[in-house]
Amino acid sequence: MRKYLIAIAALLAAATPAKAQELENLQQFRKLMQVYRYLNGLYVDEVEMEPVVEGAIRGMLEELDPHSAYLDAEEMKGVEESFDGEFSGIGVEFNVLRDTVIVVNTIAGGPAERVGVRANDRIVRIDTLPAVGMTRTEVPKHLRGKTGSKVEIDVVRHGTPGLLHFVIVRDRIPLNTVDAAYLTPEGIGYIKVNRFGRTTMEEFTKAYRELGRPERLILDLRGNGGGLLEQAIGMAGFFLPRGAEIVSTEGRAVPASVFRAPSNGEDLKGRLVVLIDESSASASEIVAGAIQDWDRGVVIGRPSFGKGLVQRQIGLPDGSAVRITVARYHTPSGRVIQRPYEKGNRREYYLDHLRRYDDAVRDSLDAGAPAFRTLRSGRTVYGGGGIRPDIVIEPDTAGYSDYYAGLIRRGVVTEFVNDWLDRSRDSLARLYPAFEAFDSGFEPSDELLGALTQLGTQRGVVFDKAGFAASQPILRTQLKALAAQRLFGTGAYFRVVNPRLATSYKRAVELLSDWERQGKPLLAPKK
Repeated sequence: MRKYLIAIAALLAAATPAKAQELENLQQFRKLMQVYRYLNGLYVDEVEMEPVVEGAIRGMLEELDPHSAYLDAEEMKGVEESFDGEFSGIGVEFNVLRDTVIVVNTIAGGPAERVGVRANDRIVRIDTLPAVGMTRTEVPKHLRGKTGSKVEIDVVRHGTPGLLHFVIVRDRIPLNTVDAAYLTPEGIGYIKVNRFGRTTMEEFTKAYRELGRPERLILDLRGNGGGLLEQAIGMAGFFLPRGAEIVSTEGRAVPASVFRAPSNGEDLKGRLVVLIDESSASASEIVAGAIQDWDRGVVIGRPSFGKGLVQRQIGLPDGSAVRITVARYHTPSGRVIQRPYEKGNRREYYLDHLRRYDDAVRDSLDAGAPAFRTLRSGRTVYGGGGIRPDIVIEPDTAGYSDYYAGLIRRGVVTEFVNDWLDRSRDSLARLYPAFEAFDSGFEPSDELLGALTQLGTQRGVVFDKAGFAASQPILRTQLKALAAQRLFGTGAYFRVVNPRLATSYKRAVELLSDWERQGKPLLAPKK
């Protein structure tokens, strides 16, 4: 060992800086292998090395940027399913409430719906295992399986005595990335995308065409944490001409790349608004940044997250993987999407996001942020990390009381809706066979709100008269939206909530309805 160290020292003294760094890295690798051998050979107890190695890998990556990560084999299965856009299972959306698995919705045409499983059924047994007490992460392990395989479940249904037994043949189930697509009463198209998976552009294009290729469109990327780069390029390219730069990347060990629209987009001239917020990240920021830099549409909302690091995912032999940051994203005008960070300090990075978000909403233009010019009109846009909207919307906190927060955090609202729809689903479906009838004709009654507060008291949320009065409009909307979701699907939830509670959505509708006065001037060259 002593001779080895002397030799390394001599080489370091004689080497060029680059060569010296390479030798230093080799020495550190040797040190890591030595510790592994010592633990395996000398530790007082038998060592299970798998968690030790995984812990070491996670520890190494945590010393780098906030987005390099290690995913074990089980985590990778979930990631692959979310990107693939489908998995094999029975086709139910579920929730776990007070140790009980509750069916929230069945996938239209899916295996569960075909055999008669209904929303609000309580699953109490899966094959030979009791389902009561299962966690949210355990349930999919038993409901999912190979296509064509069978699973048997027992359910409890309100108003039906005893257990209902179902034998279900598993099938491929789509994981939709488009949550909602509809025309507003003003004739404006609205499409909400929750992430960028392998089927996103296929879903988006289909939704756009089924809406009749609307000339005015709201693209909602709020809460969209990103996903696959090629899908983001496809979405930005949907609105841009052939050859338009969408995003570029640069890194130390990988060649710089520029990604352009491969062909003319399907919607080159329609009036466009993109909605973003503090949870819009990565692929969402690529789309919003390209639309903004090319003056193709108006971005409305709150400053985005600022995740502009490119990860290369490298699979490992046991099914796990590492995601290593290899480059940074730049918008077409040259803005770096990634906000600043200190290596190894992930906690401060996420705390800083909260502080930065508050500051950015108070002052829509950060005086210290670098200025850039858009590519068509030469408007000023700002860098410094993330995408800053053209119209910044202050968060609407009116009506959000501590009492309301307590009902939500303790799951009282979800529990109440499940129990209420157990009793009322059939009568509501008869009264309101279509969403339009439900939206115009149903409003939660005072008696219904009173029953909700009673359940809250039973669950330890002390009734607060002032808080209830302040939050009553939000509670009514939430009850109506959740009922709509159970009756008519996920898209119905947004059709209820958006025009009542979403300030940025309402601003987008206003702008698109008066484009010549409110929208067009925002994209015009500054004189």
